Amino acid sequence: MCGRYAITLPPEAMRALFGYDEQPNFPPRYNIAPTQPVPVVRLHEGARQFILMRWGFIPGWVKDPKDFPLVINIRGETAAEKPSFRAALTRRRCLMPVDGFYEWHRIAQGPRGENRAYLFRKPDRGLFAFAALWETWHSQDGSEIDTVALVNGPANGLMAAIHERCPVIVDPRHFGLWLDPATEPKEASALLRPPPDDLLEMVRIGPAVNKVANDGPEVQEPFDASTAAARMPPAPSHARKATRNPGNDGQGSLF
Repeated sequence: MCGRYAITLPPEAMRALFGYDEQPNFPPRYNIAPTQPVPVVRLHEGARQFILMRWGFIPGWVKDPKDFPLVINIRGETAAEKPSFRAALTRRRCLMPVDGFYEWHRIAQGPRGENRAYLFRKPDRGLFAFAALWETWHSQDGSEIDTVALVNGPANGLMAAIHERCPVIVDPRHFGLWLDPATEPKEASALLRPPPDDLLEMVRIGPAVNKVANDGPEVQEPFDASTAAARMPPAPSHARKATRNPGNDGQGSLF
């Protein structure tokens, strides 16, 4: 699943690709994490709209978000069957702009196990879009929160060695089809397929991405083996097996 991503290109580039009227001004983000506000493009009154939403989908029937697990990824294969997502797949499809995302690969077990971080991006460093679903959650005090989660599916050939799941990336030619609520769910679901193997490139990066507080260009610097070796402390003889994967920061998906 995808638990971190980046938007580093200027607002003008995003506006040119997605074709909305708003003119937002926002800084580059290299390490976007769950529960943070994220840019979303949706169809509103017949036109594409730029809007910020909380990354973490909350179904309308939830009474208290504290009692509901954080949903940042939605399985595309079962979205149409799940009561939590069925209505959103029918009427509230959207796009999450992105120009890079991160995945982690566990390469060994035991106290010396290692999680290697990888950056996935287009070779030309351009923008692309995750398929996503949104929902407005209404609290008991009358306030509202717009929430969103990306849709994922089986990994493509590039990602299969790292992770079994992959975000669904919508081809720009199909933006309109995905966003239009008049598109039947079955037709929209047909777009939920792995991206072409040559769409993205994979770059091993250093551990800076593991900390949410790190949100600068250093997050995407390629892995330097000599520097990493100098920083790595010796493993204590009593080291215990890790119980939490820093790659996903403890965030999971119900579905």
